[in-house]
Amino acid sequence: MASKRMSDVKKNDEHMHSPKKAGKRPDWASGLRQLYDSVVEEPLPDSFSDLLSKLDSED
Repeated sequence: MASKRMSDVKKNDEHMHSPKKAGKRPDWASGLRQLYDSVVEEPLPDSFSDLLSKLDSED
């Protein structure tokens, strides 16, 4: 498998998020966006925060 350069990945990412010229988004897209946003807004669990603190203190 060929490795991708960061510039190629960025161009591909920008293309995926650009609005389509011909037509609207599918009906399920807004529901998926709402689900994603709700997960992103969830607080970090205490156990995960504790683990990150332990890892930081080992440096």
